[in-house]
Amino acid sequence: MPNAYISGTGFYVPPRVVTNDMLREEYGIDTTHEWIVERTGIEERRFAAEGVGTGELAEHAARQAIEAAGLEPKDIGMIVLATLSPDFAFPGSGVLLGQRLGLCEGDGATFVPALDVRNQCSGFLYSLGTAASLVQSGAMKHVLVVGSETHSAALDLTSRGRTVSCLFGDGAGAVIVSATDEDRGVRKWHLGADGRYAEALCQKVWDMRQRPFIPQDEQGRGIVDPSLMWANMEGRKVFKNAVQRMAESLMRVFSSENLTVNDVDLFVFHQANLRINQYLAKEVLGIPEDKLVNNIMRYGNTTAATIPILLAEAERSGRLKRGMKVATAAFGSGFTWGAAIIDW
Repeated sequence: MPNAYISGTGFYVPPRVVTNDMLREEYGIDTTHEWIVERTGIEERRFAAEGVGTGELAEHAARQAIEAAGLEPKDIGMIVLATLSPDFAFPGSGVLLGQRLGLCEGDGATFVPALDVRNQCSGFLYSLGTAASLVQSGAMKHVLVVGSETHSAALDLTSRGRTVSCLFGDGAGAVIVSATDEDRGVRKWHLGADGRYAEALCQKVWDMRQRPFIPQDEQGRGIVDPSLMWANMEGRKVFKNAVQRMAESLMRVFSSENLTVNDVDLFVFHQANLRINQYLAKEVLGIPEDKLVNNIMRYGNTTAATIPILLAEAERSGRLKRGMKVATAAFGSGFTWGAAIIDW
């Protein structure tokens, strides 16, 4: 049975930088740079231009990863795209990415399958586990895994939504999961979910339990209450469960591989809140600071894209090198969570 390793990484963030001060000055949000940094660690984020969606961001990251792996788009056997902000309600953005990569046109069209994963902040790890299993089974040789988000189009950029809107940014990260006979790759992954807390972090605008699913006025125009239109979060509940579940997931994969914290060279946590990651690393796991990488201060929370963006950045900066043992973990809406051990 082949091993499944990450043969290439890539990432893309939109050029427009939105600082904390710009949230106040340009959007009129009643907040301050100091308030946001103290609670989240975020100093700035990226917003995509109007007309740019998740599929387009994903294409930039995907092409980087494909090139880094020494491949061509036609070599990809399957696309797995994780997002909570698809271009449309349906179809998923995975098929749009396939088309953008040129896999649906011309004599060389491959029409590869595309799977969208809707597990929010844990989406990349769910996708990585899926891709690794496909490769290890022999069904696929190269799987493109992408986390891509365009949050800025669906943020309540007013003082009413400040506790959530200051957290998120746009961006995409991608990896190629490939087959190899070498002793390296995705060693172990663990995933979990607890639907009891589904409404503690959610956006209910598409509530298919309702008839019609969006209330309408007399002219048939949709009317959406702000409580349904924008994301809602119970911050303290999310913080507590995030620390607990990420720690549990890491301990499970450590136990499966007979590892300790000392055996890991680099920890790559989902970038939801710098304070969560610092507390988990220092107070819960005892991870030395030099083994932890973060970039939330520059990009905010890009949800499914945070881990692949961080992997790509760490590799390009030299922090992540061949032969390193990497531990990664995430927690998000659902609640969902996961962790993985990777020999790079």
